[in-house]
Amino acid sequence: MLRIQDVTKTFGKVNAVDSVSLDLSPGVVGLIGHNGAGKSTLMQMLATLTPPTRGRILLDGQDIVAKPELMRHRLGYLPQDFGVYPHLTALEFLQYFAALKGVRDAKRLQHLLELVNLHEQAHRPAAGFSGGMRQRLGIAQALLNDPDVLIVDEPTAGLDPEERLRFRRLLGDLGRKRLVIVSTHIVSDVENMASYLAVLRQGRLVAFESPDAVLRRAEGTVWTALLSPSAYEALREQAAVHVLQAQPLGAQVQVRMAHASRPCAEAEPAQASLEEALMAQRYADARLAA
Repeated sequence: MLRIQDVTKTFGKVNAVDSVSLDLSPGVVGLIGHNGAGKSTLMQMLATLTPPTRGRILLDGQDIVAKPELMRHRLGYLPQDFGVYPHLTALEFLQYFAALKGVRDAKRLQHLLELVNLHEQAHRPAAGFSGGMRQRLGIAQALLNDPDVLIVDEPTAGLDPEERLRFRRLLGDLGRKRLVIVSTHIVSDVENMASYLAVLRQGRLVAFESPDAVLRRAEGTVWTALLSPSAYEALREQAAVHVLQAQPLGAQVQVRMAHASRPCAEAEPAQASLEEALMAQRYADARLAA
């Protein structure tokens, strides 16, 4: 559906996005990377908010850089800094955006409020909404035109754990019928809903694979050990060993670490989380580059 061909975006002498190529089809794609990795810049290009310096972006074979309206008619977009008009109710807010998008079906507005579980708050001013409720209202406006492509930038920033879980579940459901691209630096946000992960590092695409493939590749590289404080400090001094997590446990320290082989006698193989698997791969790539 969406093809990204050798896309680069340059600001001055810096390549914010550097020669990225991807083929994306319906499902949830997690766009992963640290702050500054190029995620938001790539998403802004996909949303036709800024053109690439080089490369092409094709939607069903049509060049959206040359004809941005082709994407805009089929796009839903929730930016990271989404704001609401506080004095409008949820329904009035959707009515306003529906008028802007040429959507005249009043039943659709009610359906979207039910979809995002805001139908009981339809007549409440948005000023009293929690962060999660505002994000759900943002998703409702992004779905007004029943888009084929939904782009969501850092959707759970500032949400409490319950709202984050609810929001992830909603995005996963939406990905059954359309392409949903979720940009985040919080790996757990996409761990259980993404079909594929696109990992950006310093503007470059370093991986595009399923979460299962990432976890399989990490087998044998993540370890756990219960160490004395002195043994833990000695372990930290080993440049090749990367501590992923350390938790005091009585007089000892429970350590999870990344290393290509057993890093110490006390270490036992551990089942990696997706975040740990990505970190282990990053450390491995850094060692190879060195």
